[in-house]
Amino acid sequence: MFKKMNLQLFAGDTDYLKDNLTGFVPVEQAAGIMKDVARGSSILRLSKVEKMKSDKKKFSIMTDGPGAYWVGETERIKTSTAQWIFPEMTAKKLAVIIPTTKEKLKDTKINVFNEMKPAIAEAFYKAIDAACLFGTNSPFLKSILGVADGINNEIVDGTSSLDLDVSDVMALVEDAGLDVNGFAAHYGIKNRLRKLRDSNGNQLFVPGVGQNEFYNNPIEFVRNGGWDKTKAELITGNWDYSLVGIRQGIEYEILKEATLNTITMADDKPLSLAENDMIAIKATMRIGFLPIKEQAFGVLRPEGFVIA
Repeated sequence: MFKKMNLQLFAGDTDYLKDNLTGFVPVEQAAGIMKDVARGSSILRLSKVEKMKSDKKKFSIMTDGPGAYWVGETERIKTSTAQWIFPEMTAKKLAVIIPTTKEKLKDTKINVFNEMKPAIAEAFYKAIDAACLFGTNSPFLKSILGVADGINNEIVDGTSSLDLDVSDVMALVEDAGLDVNGFAAHYGIKNRLRKLRDSNGNQLFVPGVGQNEFYNNPIEFVRNGGWDKTKAELITGNWDYSLVGIRQGIEYEILKEATLNTITMADDKPLSLAENDMIAIKATMRIGFLPIKEQAFGVLRPEGFVIA
């Protein structure tokens, strides 16, 4: 079991790690990691983020609202009821193991969590985007690509110019009575977007410092290896119907004797922490994901892709 502790007291104390081999990442560093995760993850920047007080959270979604009716004098007013669904989001554990030298743990001049923050954050946001957008190595029942594919909200790139192809994908969402409020795409499409112009010669894609825009909506470029270009060029949708749940803070555990089979050393053997005189920090967090309306998303498939 992980122990709860006075995190603020130890926020900058490296000796703390020597004596407490498991626990929660100190509040200040954990907040910094989560900010880096939010900056790096396109799905977090586009979706609605919910706090989860337990491993499950249920939502009430109205699928068909009550109607109004025209009535004449003395006529009985009709009544109607709303239809609801109650989807449930379940938090799953996401973990990363970062090896380091024993000396860093002993060096009181080094704040270990701050030094490892970029690596931990990158591992987290890459896995989150890949799972939520494409279902890659995902513990979740649904992904954005999966729900769009399930209702054939797909257009193949190359049937027209890129701007018209994207407009057609937007129309798939709009046909369901929903507004498009954002896009996700891979970095390789930026050159094609920069060349697009409207009839007056104005750019359709507007690059910005804090936010890029396409068709007057934000577009997020998945920069972390989480995008699968064989499956999609661009995903559009109403991202209010993409929910991400954050369950708790980031937990850690110091590993001293594990063998890390995913890391190969110079002798072509797996990294053995004991034999290589190293340690590793295992960081875990719990996150949930739920696309709650399939019709809210559309996909631009790569040219040559055959829709089944």
